[in-house]
Amino acid sequence: MVNKKIVILGAGLSGLSAAWHLKQKGLPCLILEKEKTVGGLCRSKQVRGFTFDHDGHLLHFRNDYTRKWVKKLLQGNIVRHRRSAWINNFGILSPYPFQANLHALPKHIASECLWGFIYASQLADTKQVSFLKWIERTFGKGISRHFMVPYNQKFWTVPLDQMICPWSDKFIPQLSLLDIVNGFFTNNGNRFGYNADFWYPQKGGIGQLAQALEQKAGTVLKNCCVKRIDLKNKEVILTDRRKQKFDILITTIPLPEWGKIASPLPAKILKCFNQLRWNSIFNLNLGISGPCQPSRHWIYFPHPKTSFFRVGFFHNFSRTLTPQGKGALYAEVSYSREKPINRSKIVRRIIDDLKATGILAGQNKIIAQDINDIKYGYPIYDRNYCEATRLIREFLLSHNIVVCGRYGSWQYLSMEDALLNGRSAAEKILRFPGKGGV
Repeated sequence: MVNKKIVILGAGLSGLSAAWHLKQKGLPCLILEKEKTVGGLCRSKQVRGFTFDHDGHLLHFRNDYTRKWVKKLLQGNIVRHRRSAWINNFGILSPYPFQANLHALPKHIASECLWGFIYASQLADTKQVSFLKWIERTFGKGISRHFMVPYNQKFWTVPLDQMICPWSDKFIPQLSLLDIVNGFFTNNGNRFGYNADFWYPQKGGIGQLAQALEQKAGTVLKNCCVKRIDLKNKEVILTDRRKQKFDILITTIPLPEWGKIASPLPAKILKCFNQLRWNSIFNLNLGISGPCQPSRHWIYFPHPKTSFFRVGFFHNFSRTLTPQGKGALYAEVSYSREKPINRSKIVRRIIDDLKATGILAGQNKIIAQDINDIKYGYPIYDRNYCEATRLIREFLLSHNIVVCGRYGSWQYLSMEDALLNGRSAAEKILRFPGKGGV
């Protein structure tokens, strides 16, 4: 494999991880990045003395390998936090997860949720059903009606009965009946779920991770925007007319973009690209004067009247992200073709809703603002998803192209998942028949 040219499209976490792991095996590669900095969405920026991330990005470790690797990369610049997450519903704040803390709800609602869960726990297996049915059978009608359905409908923006749920077991906390009953009588706190603890850099924002990886991943060429990919000649053509040959390609480019830039494509594969669906995220970051939610990390908002589905607080991840005595927050609004937003009014609406929900108080003057309109937020797992992505992966692999990362492989992945997915992409290349052996 000495003479094989390996090119990686995208210097986000997964692309940098793939390059790092290939380098450990003595395989150099070239990374092409369209932006002037690495990281993809894992980037941070300075705005009037505030450090803002591109939306909320936290590290949750399930894997010892990833935890040890990241801690070594960041050389001690990382701190562990016990999650303080909340839900704003019924005019009150209850600890997250909703189903673990029914005691915080009005008693008639808490009782409806508890009895609904008890009934649902007697039902048959929940596999091979729509996401909506999975929610109802897993949590019962009370928890579904008062949190799970409205929140997920707001987040995904499409009817939940159109979605499948291969990702749900991993990201949605599922509790035992004993846990639910305990939470009906007493505070279960924030101890359930994959993100009960999280890690975050002490200084510099989440972008520190991508920058640390860049130093050890190999050659990164920035400001390289892909215009076209010639599959026949194995060539990447950039918008400035530069060309880059490849023998093996790792792509982290959002999968729907391939339908626009790759050629030639069989009609069947082009149809698969066109079947992919996603939601988008409008992210407003604000730097503010005065105190703001001094102990909370983020709050969920399931009710449809509020524009955002979640608000997080940078200053509670690290006090170094804001000037002394100041606060910073991020608000997230989900939208899609099925549920568009009015871009001319959305910032004003978010700010109004922050005031209406009590997040912003009279003493909180806005002194910095940053907007990130994220086209590809989360892949939507509809009924076409499995077959379309399978056929696309197989087609690309037949051209020595490996999909990688949250958007390249078109999966709902955490930051840790993206890092591990990069490792998997590197390992896949090492197993290529006639190509992978070193």
